[in-house]
Amino acid sequence: MRLFILLLSLFLLSPGAYAQITQTLRGRVVEKESQSRLWAASVTVFEGTRVVGGTFTDSAGQFTITDIPIGKYTVAVSSVGYATISIPNVLFTSGKEVVLNIELEEGGQELQEVTISGERRKEVLNEMALVSAHRFDVQETERYAGSRGDPARMASNYAGVQGADDSRNDIIIRGNSPQGVLWRLEDINIPNPNHFSVPGTSGGPVSMINNKTLGTSDFFAGAFPAEYGNATGGVFDLKMRNGNNMRHELSLQLGFLGTELAAEGPLSKKQQSSYLFTYRYSTLKLFEGLNIKIGTNSVPNYQDAALKLNFPIGKKSNLSLFAIGGLSHIDLVVSKLTEPSDELYGEDDRDQYFSSNTGIAGLAFQSTLSSQTLLKAVVAQTFTETFARHDKVFRNAAFDIDSMKYILGYYSSIGSTEMHVFVNHKIDARQTLKAGVLNTLYQLNFVDSSRQYPLTLQEWQHRSDYQGVTNLLQPYLQYKWRVHDRLTTTAGLHAQWLAQNNSVVLEPRVALRYQTGVRSRIDAGYGLHSQMQPLYQYYTHYPEYSAAQMHNLNMSFTRSHHVVAGYEQGFGRHMRLRLESYYQYLFAIPIETREGSSFSGLNQGANFSRLFPDTLVNKGTGYNYGLELTLERGFSKGFYALFTGSVFDSKARGADGVYRNTDYNSRFALNALGGYEVHISPRSLLITGIKVTYAGGRLYSPADTDASIAKGDLVVIDSLRNTLRFPDYFRADLKLGYRYNAQRVTHEFGLDLVNLLGTRNLLSMVYQPDLAAQGKDPFVKQYQLGFLPLFYYRIDFGLGK
Repeated sequence: MRLFILLLSLFLLSPGAYAQITQTLRGRVVEKESQSRLWAASVTVFEGTRVVGGTFTDSAGQFTITDIPIGKYTVAVSSVGYATISIPNVLFTSGKEVVLNIELEEGGQELQEVTISGERRKEVLNEMALVSAHRFDVQETERYAGSRGDPARMASNYAGVQGADDSRNDIIIRGNSPQGVLWRLEDINIPNPNHFSVPGTSGGPVSMINNKTLGTSDFFAGAFPAEYGNATGGVFDLKMRNGNNMRHELSLQLGFLGTELAAEGPLSKKQQSSYLFTYRYSTLKLFEGLNIKIGTNSVPNYQDAALKLNFPIGKKSNLSLFAIGGLSHIDLVVSKLTEPSDELYGEDDRDQYFSSNTGIAGLAFQSTLSSQTLLKAVVAQTFTETFARHDKVFRNAAFDIDSMKYILGYYSSIGSTEMHVFVNHKIDARQTLKAGVLNTLYQLNFVDSSRQYPLTLQEWQHRSDYQGVTNLLQPYLQYKWRVHDRLTTTAGLHAQWLAQNNSVVLEPRVALRYQTGVRSRIDAGYGLHSQMQPLYQYYTHYPEYSAAQMHNLNMSFTRSHHVVAGYEQGFGRHMRLRLESYYQYLFAIPIETREGSSFSGLNQGANFSRLFPDTLVNKGTGYNYGLELTLERGFSKGFYALFTGSVFDSKARGADGVYRNTDYNSRFALNALGGYEVHISPRSLLITGIKVTYAGGRLYSPADTDASIAKGDLVVIDSLRNTLRFPDYFRADLKLGYRYNAQRVTHEFGLDLVNLLGTRNLLSMVYQPDLAAQGKDPFVKQYQLGFLPLFYYRIDFGLGK
């Protein structure tokens, strides 16, 4: 590998290879609360203690520094009366300019400068978030081995967060169902932003969020601020960046996960308006040709696009248009097989035809009303639809097809008209007030018919047939008070009203942070959080009743008390240690009225199946508690390291009154990550990274053999739910990359070796009717993905000076 890279370096180098290549740094500095532009703020670029370049902002808060040699530097920004910001590891390449939009907070002069990424701590964008909050950027989604440029997979490296399984990017936060995660984009709530998404889930196999469109964003793992609602587990608050408003730039990428184009540049240099556009298309046909197992013998097809247009209006206002969308389709055809196969996606006893499409488009207006007040209004339309058809394949003992039967068909369409308006007002240098309201008008269309169980059933059983609307209203108020330079507190109130059944909840939130020293702090927070149930479950009905008799229409919100306490200690400029403990009590959980049932709504949301439970009532309870450790060495001198660990317990109680392990109670999770970058030449860089994950095994339930054979599908012994556990999970990932900076063009090669050792981790127990027909044991253990190599080649370049 090293010989290959050295030869490649020699091939790419030209006679003037070692002439110095430089790049431009541009951006804007604003006041954090009101977004008013700061004049005469100092912007300095450092390499260690050596000053590489510097300037001051103009009357519009803008700055430009030219002739910065390619490499990684620290950018420091300061202004009289504001806390200094230090941004380490800012990457300068030959292909693209560096554009930074920086927010300064008034006051805080007595303490050490704030570091917003990569060193002692990572201050999040949302100033109201004091606990269980993480800030991430594009470099993080690309840096960690196994992350695949996916924000959700990247977040699984945080303490207390883990993936549900290798085939999907659902995340489990502190034992909560992935269903409890809220996705937000540009200050509006959005549907599941993943390809091949299924109603009632928040994840999928492939993200349709292209990280090339993202700016710095926030992730919250609990006790989140009052502006976030309809979530009990966590929040992804994603921000799209603006395109370069002075130069056209392009990025082309070819890889196993798709062919991509990204373009950005000015619409009008005079008006400083810009565009940003990305498009990706993939059939994963390359995997089939190379005989690489991706969990299915079928070829998934998907494409996605994103757009942001930004229009400054004078010196105080801004208008932006944003949109993302994705199309995905797969035909899981098992009737063509001549022998049994390991099908991770879908079921191996039927042909499945599946499509899912998602679109989001919005308009955002922002205006600085005064030096202390910011107004923002966002209006958006979202749409997601899912279609599926299943044809059962009946085989004989020789695995030949006897017959086929159309057994399941459904269509789900959820549109939403979103409006979010808020005002951020800085009362004085130490107090900030934020008030807003978010309204969601849902447009619903659910159709579902089944005759799959038992297999002899001939008449269609209609489970859903509904078209209509409902509304979710969420007003909130939150307040921040920096009592003095060491103590900061926040308090807030969030409310929710669901129109279809007049469910109303009030949710108080409070948090504090105390700076015990220059490099240490303690923090604590409490939040009452609520979430409505998956929309399709409200509108189901028993097959023997009419479509108007929907037995779960009056379900209320799932609710959760969440208490968090943490301690953080910095060591030098690059090391930090964080301990965080939490307790979460969940109540008003949907459980079945059926006597003796162990069903709990906390066990939903991490696979490709929808659930149609019996009549549900909000009488269940559950709890999660645990301890988390983070030890991080920020990127410096070409090296970074991260260790995260968590131990926890997660239980739920159904109608039978027994507390049992939830599906997500793996008890512990450990991650060890590290990476090293070494310069092969002044222009070329070798990038390496490794990740090792060790976690508790997945839980499963013993099968009821007679009931499974009678139904033709897996039926577990209800009273023994989640009493068995698979062996512990282990996976090692390796990332290799090579970056070469030619004159005005950057080339990058990457190879992500997922599950490098090919470890066979168990995923679930499944029932295979074909084996039952052959007189064999029909209960089969299903394994997660094996070794998966992911390759890409990317080229970045700009047009013009």
